[in-house]
Amino acid sequence: MMIRIPELAQQLASAPEGTRFARRGFSVRTRVLAGMLGLMTLAFAVTGTVVYLLQVKTMDARIDDSLKRSVQEFQVLTARSSDLATAAEPLTAEVLLYTAMQQTLPARHEGMLSLVNQKVRWTAPEVVQTRLENDPGFVAWAAHEAPDEKIMLQTVPTSQSTYRAVSIPLTVTQPRTPAHLVFAYDYAAEKQALNRGFVMYMVVGIVILLAAGTAGWLLVGRFLRPVALLRDTARKISESDLSQRIEVVGRDDLAELTITVNAMLDRVENAMVSQRQLLDDVGHELRTPVTIIQGHLELMDRSDPVDVDQSRDIALAELDRMSLLINDLVTLATSNSVDFVQPVPTNIGTLLDELLDRARPLGERVWRIGHRVEATANVDPQRITQAVLQLCSNAVKFSADGSTITMGTNITAGTNGESVLRIWVRDEGVGIGAEDQSRIFERFGRGRNSKRTEGSGLGLNIVSAIAEAHHGSVGVSSDVGVGSTFVIEIPTSLEREEDEPDTDH
Repeated sequence: MMIRIPELAQQLASAPEGTRFARRGFSVRTRVLAGMLGLMTLAFAVTGTVVYLLQVKTMDARIDDSLKRSVQEFQVLTARSSDLATAAEPLTAEVLLYTAMQQTLPARHEGMLSLVNQKVRWTAPEVVQTRLENDPGFVAWAAHEAPDEKIMLQTVPTSQSTYRAVSIPLTVTQPRTPAHLVFAYDYAAEKQALNRGFVMYMVVGIVILLAAGTAGWLLVGRFLRPVALLRDTARKISESDLSQRIEVVGRDDLAELTITVNAMLDRVENAMVSQRQLLDDVGHELRTPVTIIQGHLELMDRSDPVDVDQSRDIALAELDRMSLLINDLVTLATSNSVDFVQPVPTNIGTLLDELLDRARPLGERVWRIGHRVEATANVDPQRITQAVLQLCSNAVKFSADGSTITMGTNITAGTNGESVLRIWVRDEGVGIGAEDQSRIFERFGRGRNSKRTEGSGLGLNIVSAIAEAHHGSVGVSSDVGVGSTFVIEIPTSLEREEDEPDTDH
C-alpha cells in the first residue's frame, strides 16, 4: 500500500475551516498562555492570601498590644495618683478618670470613654475621630456587660461596627462607686483600611497579569513561529508541489525540530518523486509486453499448431521479461530501506575469487583478475556480488566472444582521509558514447547501442542503488569501439594485508 502523504495534506488544506478545526480546540499558543497566566494567577492568589492573613494577624497583635499598654499606663497613673492623694484631697474616680483621659492620646481608629454609675461621665477630646459614645450598642455593653472585677480584652460587635475593647474597673472610692475606663479600637475600620491595601494589591496584580499576558502572547507567538511555519507549509504541500520548506529560526529545540521536519520533507519529496517515477516507468515498461502478448493471442490461429507454438513462445518470453522487470523493481523499491544492505567484515580477496567463479558461466570470455587487494572491509557481500555480476553481465552483453573481461580491486585515499575500496570491471566491448555515460545509471536508462529487448533497463540503476546504500558511488570511463571500465567506490574502514599484482585466472 502506498502512503499518499501529499494527498492527505491537500485534503486537510482544502477542507472547510469548521471541519478542519472542529476538534482541534484551543491553539497551542492559547493553551501555553492560559497555563502561564493560570500559574501566575495562582501564585498571586496564594501569595496575596498568605500576606493578607499575616497582616490580619499582625493587625490583631498590634491592637491588643496597644490596648494592653493603655491598661499599663493607666495602672501606673493610678498608683502615682494614690501616692499623691491626701486626706484633704482624696482620690476620686472622677478625678482619676479625667486625669487619665487628659493624658492619653488615642491612636487612629481608637476611642475612649469613662463611665460612673453606668453612665458616660467623660469622653475623648474632639480631635479623636472614633466616637464611642455615639454608638448606643457599645455604650450599653460598657455600662451593663463589661466585667466589674477584672480587666479583659474583648471583641464587641454592635449594629454600627465591631470593636476590640478593654474595660478597666476602678475601686478607689469608699463606699464603692462603679466606674470604668474603656479603650476600644474600631476593628471594622482597621479591617477596612487593611482591605483597601489588599484591593490595591489585586488591582496591581491584575495590571501585571494583563501586561504579562500581552507580553506572553507576543513571546509565545515568536517562540511558536516554527510551528506556525510548519502548519502553513503543510497546507501548501500538494502532490504537484513538495518543494516547500520551513525557515529555520534561532538555535533552540524548535529550530532543531524545524531542521528535522525539513529533512523529513526532503525524504517525503524524494519518496514521492521515486514513487511517481516508478509508476510512470512501470506503466510504460509493462505496457509493451502486455500489448505484444495481447496482440499475438488475438491474432493467433488456434487451428494452426505452428502459430499456437509461436504465440506461446512469444508470450512466455515476454512474461519472462516482465518477471525480470518486476524482480528488479522490487529490488529498487527496497533500496531505500534501512536494512537493504547489511555490512559485515568481508575478506575482499576471497570475495573477488568467488565473483570470478560466478561470472564465468555468463559468457565465453577470457576472465581474469587484474590488481587485487587483500583486506577486510565492512560491506554486504551479497549486494556487492549482485552489483558486480550485473556489471559482468553488461560486459558480456556488449562484448564479443573470446574478448577479455577483467575484474580487480584496489584501495585509494578519500577526500576526508578515509580509505576507499574500489571494485572494477573492464571489458573490450563496443563502449559507451560520452553523451550516454551520464544517463545509463538512471532508471530504464539505455545507451544508443542498447536494444529495447535486452534486459529490463534497471540493472545499472540497481548497481547505483547498492553503491549509494554503502555510502559510495559507481562510475564509468569508456571509449567507443575500445571498451568500458565500471568502478564501484565504497568508503569504509579497511584492515589491509597485502596487494597482489595482476594475475590471469
